[in-house]
Amino acid sequence: MEAEVTEILLPKKKSISSGDSYHEADFELKSYSSGLKWVFLDYSSLWRAGFSWSIFFLLNIGVPIVSHFVFSCSDCDRDHQRPYDAIVQVSLSLFAALSFVSLSSFARKYGLRRFLFLDKLCDESEKVRQGYTQQLHSVLGLDFQLDYGFFYVFQSSLLTFDSVYKIWWFSSGGNQIPYLYNMHLSKAIVCILLMCSWLYRISICFLVCVLFRLTCYLQILRLEEFAQVFERESDVASILIEHLRIRRNLRVISHRFRLFILLTLILVTISQFVSLLVTTEPSSKFNIATAGELALCSITLVTGLFICLRSAAKITHKAVSVTSLAAKWHACATINSFDELEDETPTAQIASAQTAYPVTPNWDSDNEEGDGDDVLDNTNLVPIYVNTISYQKRQAIVTYFEHNKAGITVYGFMLDRTWLHTIFAIQLSLTLWILNKTIGIS
Repeated sequence: MEAEVTEILLPKKKSISSGDSYHEADFELKSYSSGLKWVFLDYSSLWRAGFSWSIFFLLNIGVPIVSHFVFSCSDCDRDHQRPYDAIVQVSLSLFAALSFVSLSSFARKYGLRRFLFLDKLCDESEKVRQGYTQQLHSVLGLDFQLDYGFFYVFQSSLLTFDSVYKIWWFSSGGNQIPYLYNMHLSKAIVCILLMCSWLYRISICFLVCVLFRLTCYLQILRLEEFAQVFERESDVASILIEHLRIRRNLRVISHRFRLFILLTLILVTISQFVSLLVTTEPSSKFNIATAGELALCSITLVTGLFICLRSAAKITHKAVSVTSLAAKWHACATINSFDELEDETPTAQIASAQTAYPVTPNWDSDNEEGDGDDVLDNTNLVPIYVNTISYQKRQAIVTYFEHNKAGITVYGFMLDRTWLHTIFAIQLSLTLWILNKTIGIS
């Protein structure tokens, strides 16, 4: 057990690729370890683990409790009252607690290297390694990408808005706000603690979501690499083995994150409906001063859930697209084989038909590209290697793909776009029901 704890955030002396790849991966892992230490998630020793839990109880439980019971300010003026502070503190603290416990469980069970699949990266192609390395650099802030750049700007904006609100609240409250001994020093210390608590909680929440997105992206790279087997001479065994390996990794990711995704969905749903219920009451005091933090909290929760669900739906869509690609490959090979075996059409008629309806492998490569077209999702024909695999084997592969669809699952439910549409419909129905009970919208 002690050996596992000491290896959780320490790189193993094992080369993952040739040349400089080991040094690059070792640097990435150390950078990730440093990033986790910045949010006080370090289990490399017993006292550091105790320090991590102490910071967690202080900033996620102690400071919010003091903030709510001591600084509720129920006797203050209208703009300085905090009628929705309980919802904000409970929702954000529960989300942060769920994220912290999940990260702690991942660290104890797998370790950072195994959790990020860095121990398996040596078996991947150079293209997959480079793509995953680029994503690691983007997460660490070493390389700019639009998705992660927008995420960091978004997180900084949330912190900025909350800090401005807290500074205004403490500075303009005057003697209405409780203090000890020196009013200005007491307010400054409490304000800093509240901002640190907010930063700590949203960082922990978003960290799990970003790690989930990162692990999903590795499997997307592998799926895109796997799609290349249909464009070259391959055998059934290699196709089947590679697909089984991808399915196993997706099952591992699903098993690790299924409880987190399910509890996050339940937490966000309850939090948003309670917020909607209390803010639409006729006697509610709703303005930017009283409900500003509630809006920031709701944005944080919904964004975290959105990152997880979007990543899961995207990789599931890519995995399901393999079935369509295999069916297209089988159809092209079958048509080509019949054209070769049954030469019943005169050459002139064939040339005329090709002139009228030209069919080339890249017939859709015009100036207007579809949204999200890539190796898995495109309408290009597949190069034919009919002599490599027989019709029966191709049919068996297509049938296997149809009955063994891969993707991210939550206790057996596939997180695809249809499932997301169902969630949206249920959420919308409950929202309209609450609005109908409170303000009469139906």
